[in-house]
Amino acid sequence: MASENPALSNVVDLDACDQEPIHVPGSIQPHGMMLVADSEWRRVRHVAGDIEGRLGVAAWEGQPLHLLIGERLSTLAGAMSEPGRAGGFIGRIGTSAGERLDVSAHFSAPYIVVELETAAAVDVPTSLVLDGLAAAATGFEQAASLAILCEKAAREFRRLTGFDRVMIYRFLDDGAGRVLAEDKRRDLHSFLNQHFPASDIPQQARALYVRNTIRVIPDVSYAPVALRPNAAAPLDMSDSSLRSVSPVHLQYLANMGVGASASISIVKDGSLWGLIACHHDTPRTLTYDARAACRSLAGNLARQIKAKKEAEGYRQRIRLRGFEDDIVALLSREGALDEVLSHHLSEIGRMMAADGIAVLRGCELVMHGICPGDGDVRALAAWLVARISEPVLSTDELSDIYPPAKAFQNAGSGMLGVTLSADEPWVLIWFRVEQIETVNWAGNPHKTTAASDAHGPLTPRASFEAWRETVRGRARNWVLPEVEAAKRLRAALLDIQQNRRVRELNRQLTVILSDKDLLLQQKDFLVGEVHHRVQNSLQLVSAFLNLQARASENPELHVALDEACRRLSAVGLVHRRLYRGDQIELVDVARYIEELCADTVSFMGEDWSQHLTLNLSPSIVSTDRAVTLGLVLTELLINSNKHAYDGAAGPIEIGLAEDRTHLHLIVADRGAGKASARKGFGSRIMDALVSQLRGTIAYTDNQPGLRIEVTVPMA
Repeated sequence: MASENPALSNVVDLDACDQEPIHVPGSIQPHGMMLVADSEWRRVRHVAGDIEGRLGVAAWEGQPLHLLIGERLSTLAGAMSEPGRAGGFIGRIGTSAGERLDVSAHFSAPYIVVELETAAAVDVPTSLVLDGLAAAATGFEQAASLAILCEKAAREFRRLTGFDRVMIYRFLDDGAGRVLAEDKRRDLHSFLNQHFPASDIPQQARALYVRNTIRVIPDVSYAPVALRPNAAAPLDMSDSSLRSVSPVHLQYLANMGVGASASISIVKDGSLWGLIACHHDTPRTLTYDARAACRSLAGNLARQIKAKKEAEGYRQRIRLRGFEDDIVALLSREGALDEVLSHHLSEIGRMMAADGIAVLRGCELVMHGICPGDGDVRALAAWLVARISEPVLSTDELSDIYPPAKAFQNAGSGMLGVTLSADEPWVLIWFRVEQIETVNWAGNPHKTTAASDAHGPLTPRASFEAWRETVRGRARNWVLPEVEAAKRLRAALLDIQQNRRVRELNRQLTVILSDKDLLLQQKDFLVGEVHHRVQNSLQLVSAFLNLQARASENPELHVALDEACRRLSAVGLVHRRLYRGDQIELVDVARYIEELCADTVSFMGEDWSQHLTLNLSPSIVSTDRAVTLGLVLTELLINSNKHAYDGAAGPIEIGLAEDRTHLHLIVADRGAGKASARKGFGSRIMDALVSQLRGTIAYTDNQPGLRIEVTVPMA
């Protein structure tokens, strides 16, 4: 392993690379020229490069831009200041010395920046360029994998640029990079598969790679050419192709023996996926036409990388969906869920390409394949249950987030955990074994004495000889389709569990309903038997009273016995009305009174039906209170028939109202009113019934007639 170059530390402060303002260097590379004009008047305020010698303009300061590049190109350059307008190539001019220059322009507030570079000596026919790009794009599309795609890309970009070495460099998740493919001159050493630390390409440089997708350094030993005169505020050269690069990067390239470099950004979905890094031993440039072709081909490469990634994800999802359907079907149709899971652990493990799988439910733990020990799995499951806010958790470095996993990292460096229930608990865990990896670095990544500005392409440190590192505690990573499948499987298992609970509840409910039907049949039988016996008893008593009345010649006894028979008939009527319904414990007293009145009127005579007015509010009371209230109402109707209208039909109003605590029964007639204060047998019966209900009875003058209000508690 080579040592770091001590000269490098003497040139620049390497610790300041991340803070270096690389977008405002104040100078350009000497192979081109720059004109900086104000956007309002388009007059030249600053220049860089040999304007006097190459353009033949000595007194350039304050001159209109069109005097230096022509009216047409000046107008096109001025349009760059319009909102939303992107910079780019605007044309070509010739000089008095016979030099052809490519002209590009962009807006950098408050200036229009015009850049001039030497054009290609011979124009390549556009059709030839387009045919070459189309052929390369077809090759990209036909690549069977990402590795083959990158190999083809390295060859195509080397053919297009002519550089000695072209590398396809990808940024990894931790910010470091790796060379995926390389096409080079045979005698050069290889960087293929080597890794580079994240510090080699600072964050501000990566941001510029997204904004300005191609960077060329035709000669790494160039001397920067300053912008003149100095601007009051530094000119932002983020979009400039000629921007001078950091001396750190130039030193790195010199340490590598590189004479020229170029880098083309691979931008996927707006993010920097990687770089196409080109190196040449001797100075070499890329004309604007070649850069435009490289930019187009890099865009096609980025699209194919995305397509390959999406196709791989699609294939993964199709495979996982098939597994899901089979497993859910098995779990849905077989016996107890715990038993089914334990019988099909191997299938569920294969679904996630896991080396082992464990299911913990309650105290019962079952495992299959390569898993940590019993106690380790139980402790891990308890840790997962404590993180119930993340019911699905995946990692390929378990010991990083769960330090006890270091004790079993050989069997479980990778974990995909699904918490189904925290109460039981119920946890499903897939394991992947440790994959010991040897990483080839271009120089020791743990040394802090070297860094990179990385304006240019991929940049090893000052020491870029191969340095190996063994990485432990990692497993194959869990891809997004696998994590999504775990989430869907969790939802399916919970649905199956819920459906089984619903089916069990339905079964229990069916049994309960069957028992209820049997009880109802028994109730109907008992009620019918009781009803039959009560009616027979009432009829027997009524028959005895009728016999007594016929045997007696006393008129007063005849009247008393007749009233007793009528009251017995009323009691029988109340009983029949009450016990013919399905509900025994509670009664809607309003409906009950309505039916009772209809039967009582038929008993008293059909003439009464047209004189009876009902105003009843629904109210639920217990059966025993309804019976007593029905007897009270029957007695009141008999009294109205007897005393108010002397046996004839007359108006009677019956009302039922409920407040929060009491029930009010009102019977009002328009008859003779209360004749005397003396209480007869019927009044004493009614007082006894009202007292039984713990209620009160009030008599008021109805003008004419009598109004009787019975108030009883609801309970």
